[in-house]
Amino acid sequence: MESKSPDDRRSPAELLRDLGITPSKALGQHFLHDRGIVERIVRESGVGPNDTVLEIGPGLGNLTRQLALTAQRVIAIERDQRLADGLIREAIEGVEIVVEDALESDFAALTGPGDFHVVANLPYSVGTAIIQRLQESPHPPATLTLMLQREVAERIVASPPDMNLLAVGVQYHGDPKLLFRIGKGAFVPPPNVQSAVIRIITQPETSLPVGERDLFFRIVTAGFAQPRKQLVNNLTAGLGILRVEAMQILDSAEIDPTLRPERLALRDWLRIYSAVVELNRISL
Repeated sequence: MESKSPDDRRSPAELLRDLGITPSKALGQHFLHDRGIVERIVRESGVGPNDTVLEIGPGLGNLTRQLALTAQRVIAIERDQRLADGLIREAIEGVEIVVEDALESDFAALTGPGDFHVVANLPYSVGTAIIQRLQESPHPPATLTLMLQREVAERIVASPPDMNLLAVGVQYHGDPKLLFRIGKGAFVPPPNVQSAVIRIITQPETSLPVGERDLFFRIVTAGFAQPRKQLVNNLTAGLGILRVEAMQILDSAEIDPTLRPERLALRDWLRIYSAVVELNRISL
């Protein structure tokens, strides 16, 4: 069998000119052109020759081509019809181009029932929304290797005493790790922000049954409503309960009520949730 060897040595500027495209600010289009970084992303993703990969926002296809060398199957979702047409014409072996908005995609229908991995340079304006959709999907990816705005990536991998609502949400579903940071010069056109690559390994089982997630995140969201305030005050106001009830919850969970939410790890929020459920006389 002949090995796959997709390659395109044209610069991003040449590719854009040939396609007649000016990068869209509205879509946050910044194209990664550093070949070394592209190779490192794929290498650190852990993707192998038998894997199915979902790529979101392939753009000019630099990451797509490298994934095609490594994975068995690559499904690339591209919202911009102009960029999608260029990749469709190129007909990279093993790559399927899907023209749609990832915020509306049915990931399970696209990938099929088996395991799949996500490797993507996500549009920074909708990156967190896409991560949420992927993680909360009935058929989530086994791993997610993502390039994001550096600030967002660092928030996702945070730990006490620097936790935040986004970190709790992502870490509820998986174990994130910051792999490396990337400077502005690796992109055309250069973005106004720094970038970073993270890898999230999905946990085989979520911590709570699906039907209980809404209540759990309602509690966490209330706890972070005003991050600089004490936890007891946030829960009292955010959940619409009496202060004495919030104190009872935190006492049962063995959490100091004077702590600020940024000092709590995911396991602490799960203890608070369990206390709320146990003290079911409290109406939420």
